[in-house]
Amino acid sequence: MSTSFPTSIPSPSSGVLELGPLSIHAYGLMIALGVVAAVWLTGRRLEARGDGTREDVSSMAVWAVIAGVVGARLYHVATDWSDFQDDPLRALQIWKGGLGIPGGLAAGIAVGWWATRRRGVDPRIMATCAAPAIALAQSIGRWGNWFNQELFGRPTDLPWALEISEDNIPLGYAPGTTFHPTFLYESLWNLALCGVLLWIDRRFRLRPPLLMGVYVLGYGIGRFWVEGLRIDQADELAGLRWNQWVALVVAVLAALYLVVSIRRHGAVEPAPTVVDADAVTDPVAGGPEGSTDESTDESTDESTDESTDESTDEDAATDPVADGAVTESASDGDESHDYVPADERRDEP
Repeated sequence: MSTSFPTSIPSPSSGVLELGPLSIHAYGLMIALGVVAAVWLTGRRLEARGDGTREDVSSMAVWAVIAGVVGARLYHVATDWSDFQDDPLRALQIWKGGLGIPGGLAAGIAVGWWATRRRGVDPRIMATCAAPAIALAQSIGRWGNWFNQELFGRPTDLPWALEISEDNIPLGYAPGTTFHPTFLYESLWNLALCGVLLWIDRRFRLRPPLLMGVYVLGYGIGRFWVEGLRIDQADELAGLRWNQWVALVVAVLAALYLVVSIRRHGAVEPAPTVVDADAVTDPVAGGPEGSTDESTDESTDESTDESTDESTDEDAATDPVADGAVTESASDGDESHDYVPADERRDEP
């Protein structure tokens, strides 16, 4: 019995999922699933650190996702204006694809930073918690390009080559040509980046927000080489596609930030200060050695002296010997006699 392995990756026949009367665009669905996964992972990490709640992340994400989608669309339209100049209203048809990740990251991170501060959470810690989650969201969202049969790479006959339907094959390529699945490359790259960031954070506990800098560096490197495989129309400068230049600049800036920040402030997050509850409540442990004993002795001596003085005064008031003014009553009459000390008395015959 022979086993045959596929020699290429087929593409979906349609980018729309029909669920009864509902029509769901798979591109938007993949982005939504990526956002849900990112919010879940960020919230879990933030609560594990004890610096916020899942509600804080959800509140921030509402603003950051909206800003990210708008920024990503504006970046795509601006860098591919030739596709929209004849019909500018096409810029609103986001479900057909066309989101520029650099624009989405810039707008989403900036607005997310603002929303986090507004919520009362440290934005640096939020950025640290969100860094792996952003990579995870991108890994999931890239599958939207597969449903739309877009943004693939150069022709190839590798076993994982991507099949494209005839109506989506670019001009100049024969029907049946297979291409590099750049969506898959970037998806796997971002998934691996997410895992590496989680490992780095667990192993080294970088000072916030250095982990976000590592993410930007890693994404820039991956996007640079994946972008170099793509054959969709794009502006070029000095032999490189525009997005390659953007990825290169972003990666260099991220690397410079990491180097300068680590040299100035160090790489590892300082260990949290732990206050010993016993040291706070126990005066022996909290005060200087011997001070408690001395104060205890002094207070004891003072109280003893005071009680002694008080008892002495009371005795003096009630003791006839000490006062010398007590009269005694004769047993046979009411005549009073002055008191005579015992040593001066003489025995009478």
